[in-house]
Amino acid sequence: MKARQQRLALVLGAVLLLGLAAWLVLSAFRENLVFFYTPTQIAKGEAPSAGLFRMGGMVEEGSVRRHPDGLTVSFAVTDMHRTVPVVYQGALPDLFKEGKGVVAQGRLQDGRFTAQEVLAKHDENYMPPEAAYALAQQEAKAKESNAAGNR
Repeated sequence: MKARQQRLALVLGAVLLLGLAAWLVLSAFRENLVFFYTPTQIAKGEAPSAGLFRMGGMVEEGSVRRHPDGLTVSFAVTDMHRTVPVVYQGALPDLFKEGKGVVAQGRLQDGRFTAQEVLAKHDENYMPPEAAYALAQQEAKAKESNAAGNR
């Protein structure tokens, strides 16, 4: 094999290795990527029907129900416009309360959100940035539609 052919084989081998490494990194990243949706986005069908995602908003007042098995809890999450029922099996965080912010990770099943993990806010002023932004957008849309209706 000539020197030119050896260099070409070396370059092609390096390109193949680099491509394989990039593919492995991107596939691992895709598997661990979890998107955030509000109850309104879920009701509009923007959330994936299969697969894991996060949903956030406020725990609706009077919606928390503990099941007889002692581990299963059902509650509703709202963004003040739409509400999504949630079922969770496990111990809830100590700061989980009605009327407070929550982010749940799970999937949609039979018209309700089955959570695998529930995260509660950790101080008086905290709300996940995605939830705060989504709630602010919903409020702005509501004000716009109210202003348009009053004209």
